[in-house]
Amino acid sequence: MIYINLAGEYRVEAYELIRLFIPENEFVFCDSEDISEKDPVLSCIVKENGGKSRITVGLCRNRLSLYNKTMEIDANDDELPKTLKIPVKKLIYEALSEYTGKKLPWGILTGIRPVKIVHSLMDKGFYVDEIRDTLRNYYKISEEKVDLLIEVAQNNRRYLERGKNHISIYIGIPFCRSRCLYCSFFSVSSDRYGFLVQDYLNALKKETDWVSKLIKDQGLIIDTVYIGGGTPTAISDDDFKRLLYDVVPCLSLSNLQEYTVEAGRPDTISREKLKAMKDAGVSRISINPQTMNDETLVLIGRNHTASEVEQAFYMAREENFNNINMDLIAGLPGETTGDFRYTMDRIRVFDPESITVHTMAVKRASRLNEHRQEFDRTGDDEVLEMIETAMSITRDMVMKPYYLYRQKNILANLENAGYAKPGYEGIYNILMMEDVQSIIALGAGAVTKILYPGNRIERIFNVKNVEQYIQRTDEMIERKEKIKNSQ
Repeated sequence: MIYINLAGEYRVEAYELIRLFIPENEFVFCDSEDISEKDPVLSCIVKENGGKSRITVGLCRNRLSLYNKTMEIDANDDELPKTLKIPVKKLIYEALSEYTGKKLPWGILTGIRPVKIVHSLMDKGFYVDEIRDTLRNYYKISEEKVDLLIEVAQNNRRYLERGKNHISIYIGIPFCRSRCLYCSFFSVSSDRYGFLVQDYLNALKKETDWVSKLIKDQGLIIDTVYIGGGTPTAISDDDFKRLLYDVVPCLSLSNLQEYTVEAGRPDTISREKLKAMKDAGVSRISINPQTMNDETLVLIGRNHTASEVEQAFYMAREENFNNINMDLIAGLPGETTGDFRYTMDRIRVFDPESITVHTMAVKRASRLNEHRQEFDRTGDDEVLEMIETAMSITRDMVMKPYYLYRQKNILANLENAGYAKPGYEGIYNILMMEDVQSIIALGAGAVTKILYPGNRIERIFNVKNVEQYIQRTDEMIERKEKIKNSQ
């Protein structure tokens, strides 16, 4: 057991970092009087004096010092964060790295949006070499991830400039054919709860009508529309057409730069749905295999085969879709680097316009987390090889990384990244991840994100339960009233 003597105000963020070095059941926070003399003790003492802060981190066992380092922070230094949480994490990282011999690819970062750090430094006028030094030396990020971060920021920066009155729309369709092993998103079975779809679309149309009027009254312009889920294509052809022809057109779509539908599961894609999407002006779709190994598809609860992925992809090409994304997951239970390379090689033949590579994350609300003892966890080194394989093959496909985010409990402390051919970047993904505009979200479980001047963000949550959403649509609308004062 390692005892961590750290003031309470720093413990939340430090906890996320410490557990990347030490298993959760092998460390505990304590006060100085609780410290054991036999076990290792990591102490972090913060003292302030005359506008300066002194942070000292020490690691000892049996009163023998194993590590000691002090950092002084000048409150007047504009190049340093105004919070002490980052330098505290940095010193803790250095101490634990020396103690365990382990280095983390993302250094001290535990947040989900690391690209925002690069954009912030660019906005302050930092040169690329200065940004590299800051990411390496201050945030302790590895050379490979520094290169990736800067490349992503350079590739998506041109999409960040948005007019004050520009927004995006997210529409959630919370129906799915089955629940994947790793999924934590809220959804219901389209087979079991299909009787609710009509009422759900009625409620969604009511909310969309109100939002449409709000957009018009506020003089807002919609940049992108993203229909996600669940699996939007899990509903019947007729219901899907109603969504595209009756519900979405309530909104003013004349200035759209991108209209995406998360078609997702290939076994839910029909030619009728593809024709409907094309007629409705959908410009980008996702067909998501996750893996091209049939045994793994069965294990993770996908009700389709690799062959059906191929059929759906080429059917979409026949219907003239020229902007197709495919989602894959590195580190699925039981898969090896060879299995993942096989998937990448199959996808390379399809030649989609973009590929999103997710690193497996054990999400709290997933079946995988509930039954984790039943599945073998992929080792860190093997997951890293998978991600490196993905980066190599996407470069061979003339794709560049354009957006990136991270999650809690992600294998090997890695990342999720989107790769695209030039001109086929997913604009909604960038706008959503970099927090540069408000996103109004409609449907059960949808989360509206309002961006206020000064980059303050406020979220408005719709209820997750489908029946509750149908019954409480007026309440969901009332919650959005505050949008009127956000511009």
